[in-house]
Amino acid sequence: MASTSLIPREVSFVHFEALFTDPNRPYLRWFANTLMISTVVTLGQILCSALAAYAFSRFRFSGRRIGLLSLLLIQMFPQFLAVVALYLMFTAIGEVIPQFGLNTLLGYGLLLMGGALSQVWLIKGFFDSVPKELDEAAIMDGAGHATVFFRVIFPLITPILAVTGLLSFIGVLGEFVLASIFLTDNDVKTLAVGLYATIDADRSGNLGVFAAGALLTSLPVVLLFQFLQKFITGGLTAGAVKG
Repeated sequence: MASTSLIPREVSFVHFEALFTDPNRPYLRWFANTLMISTVVTLGQILCSALAAYAFSRFRFSGRRIGLLSLLLIQMFPQFLAVVALYLMFTAIGEVIPQFGLNTLLGYGLLLMGGALSQVWLIKGFFDSVPKELDEAAIMDGAGHATVFFRVIFPLITPILAVTGLLSFIGVLGEFVLASIFLTDNDVKTLAVGLYATIDADRSGNLGVFAAGALLTSLPVVLLFQFLQKFITGGLTAGAVKG
């Protein structure tokens, strides 16, 4: 049912009830799948990007400039250019390891981890602003590179990690092109694919259900932003000391 008025005249939760009671529309399952994939992939991407950014920022090695330019060049190409190759690759992987093949959340998560270094440039720029004297002081005290990264530098880059984490989470949450190809079974769909199938089946009849599902989909992003906001603000003001 669609309204012709911009301002609704009645308040009803019938679409929310239809969203959770239809057995052919396992919204809670889609919601859980999306949250699990988004959380795991976001953490993996941030960790890999931060480690790579630390190496590119602090070390000088052969191929460093070419590596940075290669990462920038790869990000200029859209994902769907590699869809056919990825589909054939995961079809072959599924024949050997079914848990990582098509229509599996593990396989889809592994696919998204292919972009684990997508935040390197952004994090590296923040790393470059952190004084290298902190690294040198920690190394003189006997700290190794792992200790310097996790105990000295890591707390100082909390703002950029919060920002890149939020961007990665939103990107994975709304990813549709690859998910629509690799996740076709109803039980392994994500919210983007499931809600699209809902409105594609009957646009006039399921429009209210789609709107209700889309509204609930935005809640994780809002809650995550509210949670990360204190880390962004606290990290930016942590160095504001009186000289």
